Amino acid sequence: TVSPMLHENQERIRVDIPYAPAMIQKIRTVSGARWSAVHRCWHVPKTPDNWRTVKAYKNCFRQFIRHYDEIKPSQLTRKQIDDYVVGLIREKRISESHQNQILSAIKMFYAEVIQQEEKVRNIIRPKRPEKLPHVLSEAEVTRLLQATTNLKHRCLLMLIYSAGMRLGEALNLRVADLQPENHRIFIRAGKGKKDRCSILSEKIFAKLSEYFDVYRPVEWVFEGDQGGQYSARSVQKVFTMAKEQSKINPYATVHTLRHSFATHLLEKGVDLRYIQELLGHESSKTTEIYTHITRRGMDKIKSPLDDLEF
Repeated sequence: TVSPMLHENQERIRVDIPYAPAMIQKIRTVSGARWSAVHRCWHVPKTPDNWRTVKAYKNCFRQFIRHYDEIKPSQLTRKQIDDYVVGLIREKRISESHQNQILSAIKMFYAEVIQQEEKVRNIIRPKRPEKLPHVLSEAEVTRLLQATTNLKHRCLLMLIYSAGMRLGEALNLRVADLQPENHRIFIRAGKGKKDRCSILSEKIFAKLSEYFDVYRPVEWVFEGDQGGQYSARSVQKVFTMAKEQSKINPYATVHTLRHSFATHLLEKGVDLRYIQELLGHESSKTTEIYTHITRRGMDKIKSPLDDLEF
């Protein structure tokens, strides 16, 4: 079970789980996870991402149990588990990521909570379709930023694009993480809970200096009106409004700025290995997707039709 709790005057998420090595190992991967000997429970920072993840897993398993309301979960068969997931795919056309979420919740329960691993062993997970990400042209990025007139909002979008950051990484950025003397940004606990550094553009730091004079943030680079971290939902609304006003690619999201950063660097001749490091990709194969998007050298390629005479 999960519930809000207060620990040392900080809002946390209480997670009550049965003892199982794999589950303990899983929760330890969450940044800031701690064990409370007093309350006899684990608790994690109450961040939007953590709260959404915990709630999603909880809701997935609750819906599964309700589907077979008159049967105890321990008495369900592998076929009934498979039938449930297949039914969701066919009737509700759930996405691959949602399928994975459901399967992970079910698998954890059977393998770690009630020790019936045989029911979920070798369970087939959906294969993600290999889709190329949307990327903005440099002209589109310019129009987007020009359409963002609010100083805080413009700084936020500029920073995400200029350093190839994820939205959560930008919101988790502290004032002390900016290192202008080294022209870099220290990004703490990015995806995979790994720290890394990225570029601190001179242009964005000049704009941030202006922003600091006006807004005077205390801890986080971007704070809400009442203090504390700025919300992801607010940033997404800002991006949507700027996107509509600037008439850029309607399918773009905040994350498109990160994809655009990588693609534009590749087009400027930056080595793929450096881009991999800046993005924090563990595997070079993840970064290589941008080689399928870049238009570098495309203008020099002639169609074979142009060499035909008829």
